[in-house]
Amino acid sequence: MATEILMPALSPTMEEGTLAKWLVKEGDTVSSGDILAEIETD
Repeated sequence: MATEILMPALSPTMEEGTLAKWLVKEGDTVSSGDILAEIETD
């Protein structure tokens, strides 16, 4: 089942971000506060 997640701004001037690497696999159980991915910013 897909779950929507929000990516917070990582700096006050951030306008775009790219998901560089998933750190969890499909089907893994995650909890609030878990690190899910690595993000590259502008």
